[in-house]
Amino acid sequence: MPLRLLDVQQSILRKNTTLALDLRERFSQSGTYVFNFLSSPGAGKTTLLEETLRRLAERYTVAALVGDQATDNDAVRLARSGAPVRQITTGAECRLDAQMITGALSDFAPSGDLPDALAIENVGNLICPAEYDLGEDLRVVVFSVTEGEDKPLKYPLAFATAHVAVLSKIDLSTACGFDRASALANIERVHPSLPVLELSARTGEGMDRWMAFLNERIATKRGMIPAG
Repeated sequence: MPLRLLDVQQSILRKNTTLALDLRERFSQSGTYVFNFLSSPGAGKTTLLEETLRRLAERYTVAALVGDQATDNDAVRLARSGAPVRQITTGAECRLDAQMITGALSDFAPSGDLPDALAIENVGNLICPAEYDLGEDLRVVVFSVTEGEDKPLKYPLAFATAHVAVLSKIDLSTACGFDRASALANIERVHPSLPVLELSARTGEGMDRWMAFLNERIATKRGMIPAG
């Protein structure tokens, strides 16, 4: 009997794409702006997201979905912002997918009411999450000055599919000997003209620019600012 090769990954991603389209339609109907955070472990995305949720809550209803292979540590931290948080424990899976988001929303918002803004903190790595559409409006790739300048070259798909890059922990740049020009050049090489926002969630430097960037997009989707 001849051998047959089945492209299982293609089948899985096709199903994910279909579910992501359904999610995107649901988010569109509710006017919910969804942003998906990707980063390596320790890049500072939980700290950034906690402060982001706290500030957004001054204008909008907000909530968060948090993906981790084990523990609810990040969900507990994000709950300090005052926003409702739903933990998604992925076990052996190294990323969130559209089916996980759909299931979490069924439990998270059983009445069908969704917040103005929904944050998704993906599982901490820059490989698997980049392949899965979650129906988000904004894909944010976060990398810190402590990780080195070559992250965009090592993980090009995460940067190529992102809508914005956030360079975090800039208060540590000098101590780390971070080569900013090299990092920006590497981002440009992988994704030309990708917006890059530099900030420190710990000190607050650059946070106003990040929040202005996000607030404009949320307000536009909700019809508070005319598109275009």
